[in-house]
Amino acid sequence: MTLPFRTWRSAFALSLLAVLLASCGGGAANSDAALSVAVIPMGTTHEYWKSIHAGAEKAAAELGVEIVWKGPQKEDDRAQQIAVVEDMIARRVQGIVLAPLDRTGLRRVVAEARQAGIPTVIVDSGLEGDDFVSFVATDNYQGGVAGAQRLAEVMGEKGKIILMRVMVGLESTRDREQGFLDEIAKYPGIEILSDNQYGGITTETAYQTGENLLNRFPEVEGIFCPNESTTFGMLRALTDAGKAGKIRFVGFDSSDKLIQGLEEGHLQGLVLQNPFLMGDLGVRTIVEHLQNPSGEIQKRIDTGVRLATPENMNEPEIQALLRPPIEEYL
Repeated sequence: MTLPFRTWRSAFALSLLAVLLASCGGGAANSDAALSVAVIPMGTTHEYWKSIHAGAEKAAAELGVEIVWKGPQKEDDRAQQIAVVEDMIARRVQGIVLAPLDRTGLRRVVAEARQAGIPTVIVDSGLEGDDFVSFVATDNYQGGVAGAQRLAEVMGEKGKIILMRVMVGLESTRDREQGFLDEIAKYPGIEILSDNQYGGITTETAYQTGENLLNRFPEVEGIFCPNESTTFGMLRALTDAGKAGKIRFVGFDSSDKLIQGLEEGHLQGLVLQNPFLMGDLGVRTIVEHLQNPSGEIQKRIDTGVRLATPENMNEPEIQALLRPPIEEYL
């Protein structure tokens, strides 16, 4: 039987409305979808970044949000990190947690994310401007101070030392280096042989710089390195030169090889951050902001700093920082 024109037109309109509602999800379905948060580290290979990843995954699982973990292949590739942020903007993630490789170089894309309605929480290393929701990190200056105090202590407050820096433009390590220099200047019996050489962001470049420094300054009695890659690179250089354990050495961050160096007396101290907590709080902070955009969020969240030594490294609180539960979440 043929339907009258009016009846057919009404049926068609109802069918079209149903299709439109289905394609739009009716609004309610979208509100139930999990939030998507991009977590963008400086790199993905070092244990430090794996700890941040594990902490982020812990928070995501507890909050019911989706994590998109992606970083540059090299930890000194600003252009690739910028491209990753731009890709996440294009993918329309709801929020970004970013550890910027450069305090100025990443400012533009963070501003672009904000303009696109995608807020950012900065972790680990600072960023210029105010286009981000919060900064979750160690007090890096105080970390450098702690390193200087430990090195001075194990050297009896006298001797000749080297500071091997990391990389130009990286705010976190620059602050550690400055904290170290300001504090070590309080010890008149300590002479700085070199404080202007950069080990770079990889273990191999740090090893080469460390090797050159040891050859250039055979009289060195103490060394400070302000991140994981420079600490491990210098440890390798000391080992190959037959000087591991003979030169007082304080480093930064943790890995299996650095823990072994601490156990063997090749390192007298490791300044420890809490990257696991940093990843956890980074995700929690951005989710809190997304769920309540008008709520008050702390602009600066300090995740703390501790010092591991051969004497205290087996204490539970220090062990939790030396060996965060990465395998449990990754």
